[in-house]
Amino acid sequence: MEVFNEIAGLKKQLGTHRSNKQSIGLVPTMGYLHEGHAKLLEASIKKTDITVCSIFVNPVQFNNPEDLENYPQSIVQDLKMLEHLGVDYVFCPSGDEMYPLKPVVLFEFENIGNIMEGQWRPGHFSGVGLIVSKLLNIVQPDMAFFGEKDLQQLILMKRMVLDLNMDVNIVGVPTLREESGLALSSRNARLSDEEKKYAATIFKALSMAKAILMHSGDIQNAKEEARKILDGVAEVEPEYIEIVDPESFEKLSAFQSSAAICIAAKVGSVRLIDNIII
Repeated sequence: MEVFNEIAGLKKQLGTHRSNKQSIGLVPTMGYLHEGHAKLLEASIKKTDITVCSIFVNPVQFNNPEDLENYPQSIVQDLKMLEHLGVDYVFCPSGDEMYPLKPVVLFEFENIGNIMEGQWRPGHFSGVGLIVSKLLNIVQPDMAFFGEKDLQQLILMKRMVLDLNMDVNIVGVPTLREESGLALSSRNARLSDEEKKYAATIFKALSMAKAILMHSGDIQNAKEEARKILDGVAEVEPEYIEIVDPESFEKLSAFQSSAAICIAAKVGSVRLIDNIII
């Protein structure tokens, strides 16, 4: 495994693999890696010849400076994990390497980019679109892997590469969970053991909504019952509960054959998102 901190060196190295007709996979991360990331990396290792993992805490996607400041980092542990998994290259650029000047390019994702996370975190998806497009331009992968836990982000990245004619396949990988149902996330490191128990309520609410949809198809009832579960735990502060089409991300008024139930909630000072796809 080789670690690159500069764009030029990584591009030169990947160029040799590209000239040898080897396929390249990219897993973009912000570090503090866990088993959920491992699942993304294993998918890339299985499907491509060369796997690149990027580690960069992207400042322009944080609308809350405190959230950026508190984002957990563990580069030494991350590198050990990546080497153990068999990752070929790690890209760990500095802020100045990725943004030598303050960026002036903004991404505007209409419709699905303005609901849920787009509504609660203004500017977030613009920052995500910018960093992902930069990484895709630098690495030029055949495939890039994203977790379904961040489903809205996954759908937007698929639309971005389609709209911009980027020659890359965006691959979604299912969410990995703890025994309690809590979705694995780097943010979980900021939760106490007690708060993790409260956070598991999010999965209970998702599961209740799914059961109602599968039984009656009543979207309003599903959202109301999920809200009751979240409201029943004082330490959980729900922000939204939405049921959308998992492909178009349009809000559903009636359930037919598929749906994505999405929840965002704060547990203590930590903001968590999760979803279940039917």
